[in-house]
Amino acid sequence: MEGTDKARIVERLRFQIQNDLSAKMESDGRLSRDEQEQMVEDVVAEHMSYMHDLDGDAVAALKEAILDDFLGFGLIQPYIDDPAITEIMVNGHAEVYVERGGKLYKVAGAGCEREALFPDDDAVRRLISKILLPLGRRCDEQHPYVDARLPDGSRVNAILPPVSLNGPCITIRKFSTKRVTALNYVEWGAASADMMRFLNFAVASKCNVIVSGGTGSGKTTLLNALSAAIPADERIITIEDSAELRLGQPHVLKREARPANSEGRGAVTIHDLLVNALRERPDRIIVGECRSTEALEMLQAMNTGHDGSMTTVHANDPHGAFQRIETMVMECSNLSNRAIRQQIVTAVDIVVQVSRFSDGSRKISEICAVTGMEGEQIVLQPLFEFAGIHVDDGKVMGEHRACGFQPPKGVISKFAAAGIPFDPSWFMRKDGAR
Repeated sequence: MEGTDKARIVERLRFQIQNDLSAKMESDGRLSRDEQEQMVEDVVAEHMSYMHDLDGDAVAALKEAILDDFLGFGLIQPYIDDPAITEIMVNGHAEVYVERGGKLYKVAGAGCEREALFPDDDAVRRLISKILLPLGRRCDEQHPYVDARLPDGSRVNAILPPVSLNGPCITIRKFSTKRVTALNYVEWGAASADMMRFLNFAVASKCNVIVSGGTGSGKTTLLNALSAAIPADERIITIEDSAELRLGQPHVLKREARPANSEGRGAVTIHDLLVNALRERPDRIIVGECRSTEALEMLQAMNTGHDGSMTTVHANDPHGAFQRIETMVMECSNLSNRAIRQQIVTAVDIVVQVSRFSDGSRKISEICAVTGMEGEQIVLQPLFEFAGIHVDDGKVMGEHRACGFQPPKGVISKFAAAGIPFDPSWFMRKDGAR
């Protein structure tokens, strides 16, 4: 049998089996995973008489595809299962890209062996609905884009026409099942041992930390890694748009924002959750990302006894991070620029900049301490940097090194209060300059 004929038979059988399974699922209600697997086996067996032209491998592949459709996420499930893939980008029904090792590869579409991954745009819409259904979220003409997550914590964004001219699109940033540690950053060349030692001790001593970086630079991954330094006897509240943080401490309360319902009601924002968290007696608050009015509440929390709190901000450098925070606070208050900057200076101790480089690698590119204000400007003290950057055979090279300056007294006093040793040698340049 020609390959194209076999493909048509498989596709037709798959469609028939899907219809039968959909009808059975509706009539039998909620089933366990084992029951669903058995149902797939039974329905496939009912169609075996139509499979006499297929060999054993084709029948096995058909069963696997059906299981992926009903127990997983259909045609993109193989990419979700591939540990080497970190992002999946569905650009309409025909075109699909994946990210491996920080680089994008086209796996379906014009010029690829597979010209289209999905049969049509409706198939992509059905996949979006399947992702959103357990979360109680929706994506339709009135609300044409949405943020969500997969059961494993992977972040999902979906967007529909008419605002998407490419058809329905899905972007999935996969959640790593392997917990990234401070040691991993050193092993991967993403930071030096002194940098990670200092950051771990800073977190343990309740310094307030902001992680700054661009899209896909690894802000949340670093936040997760640093959170491991929080003592196990503290009460921690995490607040996110889509829950991604995975803390190992025993006393962690997870909060997730909720969009409005079909009537435009019931929305619960990051700001709302942060205000409520202040009434829940947290030792620390970790906000997945400050992107709006919650910035002011976050600063006030850091200034009113919730030392050791952390968050991330979209920015290209530490000064840009504070400019962005200032802009967000201005949107929800009548505070002057100087008053906002004073709030920032008294709230934030450390800013960590993470960057994604041209070869796809992600590194800590700068660590700064907030020392105060000079006139109207916030003053940052550079502690560590990624310097001597150059490209060798397509790979970004450089050196993580100390800048020769120690943190301000406020940071050092927090180390002392927590009983954590402070070693000035961490901040010495190789030439011995201080």
